[in-house]
Amino acid sequence: MELFKASSKKRSLLDPRTKLVALLMIAIFVLGGAGNIENSYTFYIFSALPFILLLLEGRFGTFIKGAVIIGAGYFSEKYLINSTTGILNSIILFITGFFTRFIPSIMMGAYLVQTTTVSEFIGAMHRIHMPDFITIPLSVMFRFFPTIGEEFSSINKAMKMRDIKFGGKKVLKMFEYRLIPMMCCCVNIGQDLSAAALTRGLGGPEKRTNICKIGMRFLDWVVLFFCLAAAGWCIWLSLSGAGK
Repeated sequence: MELFKASSKKRSLLDPRTKLVALLMIAIFVLGGAGNIENSYTFYIFSALPFILLLLEGRFGTFIKGAVIIGAGYFSEKYLINSTTGILNSIILFITGFFTRFIPSIMMGAYLVQTTTVSEFIGAMHRIHMPDFITIPLSVMFRFFPTIGEEFSSINKAMKMRDIKFGGKKVLKMFEYRLIPMMCCCVNIGQDLSAAALTRGLGGPEKRTNICKIGMRFLDWVVLFFCLAAAGWCIWLSLSGAGK
């Protein structure tokens, strides 16, 4: 849950709209496998994009965690899949596919949450005239994940004090004593954040003001150009293949 800690006050290198476009492109082409680009440079560039952005933002902890996981996935894909057979090969193939396809999207989502404040996100959504019934739930989710992470950390500390942990005397109760409190916390946090959003005027008839500095800069246009060019190239390949 530490991947989704709240953003700092420092302005990010990218506009929230650019981050959303990049997240969408990674989800479509890396996670979804659109355009059959898994063996092309575009696939690897999209996969590396969130890690490059995390490095540029100084999020070294998140970068190292994601890099270790996806590195293990590529290592397994290159060396373990061809050297195993049977059920073991199927298990390794499944885990490798999960790491190499899901982790880039997860890292991009973590980058988006870590480097974007709720005010910046709402301001960006208003710039593109996004309806409130979409903006409000998404803004609530921006606070939901960091809050859940804090609650999860507090539950872990409480369980360790009671020796409910791996290697402790009450291992069988570990999942029960963590899962039930987390489920209750998720319900209560969702209700509290929704009420807080409405209390602050989200969804009201009056136009909401915002003092956050958002706007497109050079790096935003570079990322957008690459994303749109990759999407156009994949569409062209699909249409040309269908024409044959």
